[in-house]
Amino acid sequence: MDIAKRAQVCIYNPSKGTFHLTNVAPIQVGQDDSNRGCAMAITSTNGSEPVIAVKVDRLSKNYGEIRAVNGISFEVGRGEVFALLGPNGAGKSTLIKMLCTLAKPSSGTAFVSGMDVTKYPKEVRRHIGLVFQEQTLDQQLTAEENLKFHAVLYHVPKDQLSARIDRVLALVDLSDRKKDLVTTFSGGMARRLEIARALLHTPAILFLDEPTVGLDPQTRALMWRDVLQLRQEEQVTVILTTHYMDEAEYAERIAIVDHGNLIALDSPDRLKAIVGTDSVTINTADDPKALSELSGSGFDAKATEKGLVISVANGATAVSEIIAALSVAVSQVVIHKPTLDDVFMHFTGSEIRDQQGTSGEMSRVFAHMRGARR
Repeated sequence: MDIAKRAQVCIYNPSKGTFHLTNVAPIQVGQDDSNRGCAMAITSTNGSEPVIAVKVDRLSKNYGEIRAVNGISFEVGRGEVFALLGPNGAGKSTLIKMLCTLAKPSSGTAFVSGMDVTKYPKEVRRHIGLVFQEQTLDQQLTAEENLKFHAVLYHVPKDQLSARIDRVLALVDLSDRKKDLVTTFSGGMARRLEIARALLHTPAILFLDEPTVGLDPQTRALMWRDVLQLRQEEQVTVILTTHYMDEAEYAERIAIVDHGNLIALDSPDRLKAIVGTDSVTINTADDPKALSELSGSGFDAKATEKGLVISVANGATAVSEIIAALSVAVSQVVIHKPTLDDVFMHFTGSEIRDQQGTSGEMSRVFAHMRGARR
């Protein structure tokens, strides 16, 4: 049986600087769309807060014959910074869309803040914030007006609105730009305002889709300072997608995704440890003789186009021992520690592919997030 609901649009009153919702023509929606009630499926021992922010079990998504996400499973703890690392087309954005209730899984299950994303999509949306790769702010409104617009759509209580706006602007260091038009903001400032907007309705989980694409290194560092401060002060769980190796280092755990599959999942240090030991590359006056001497001294050494490469447990402490084992002059020494680039190469057999922004896919569904209610 269908029930009638009235659609609403948000109207801005420039003379008062306020927004309000107004009804338009009624539409017919299914009775189950109300999603009244919600069972917290994953809770702490006292039943109050979910101990697992996100739980994904064999989640898959098909687009026709294309398998965009292939049976992925993982958990994200409350308050954790979790990175989905992979190239364009890996399935990261599709996975985020399913977790944000913007795409229905073909199979498997996903729980966000203890709620099944397919059974309780509206409840899930109340608990999450989402920052798209492409900017979605209204350039002709001030920072404060953009936040007020968001507050109306998410039903932020009016008696709390002013305090919340001041709080989120302070968190991203934009308090002094509260009354300024967004068109005067730099790219980094606009990105920080979008993060503030995503936090306005006090979400438990913040999703960041390629958050620093197009930003200079200094601005990227400032943005991450803000994000990590949010995690510390607000206990917000942060889940991001990225193709930047250095950005993934901010995460406590990294899930490497490629061609729709979960390739590896662990902390950055443990993933690097899987790759192997440090390496020391040296150039000498006589590489063949040096190779013979190193092998005779028990070093794991091999000749390459770049010089002699010696695998060691700790490159910094091994250099003196390597040089002491040689009777020939050493002209250059380079120490290399395993990086996430090495990790990606180790698990996939290739370097990370060029990332052509996935923002189009995410921005097309931006309107759906506006269906969230606080």
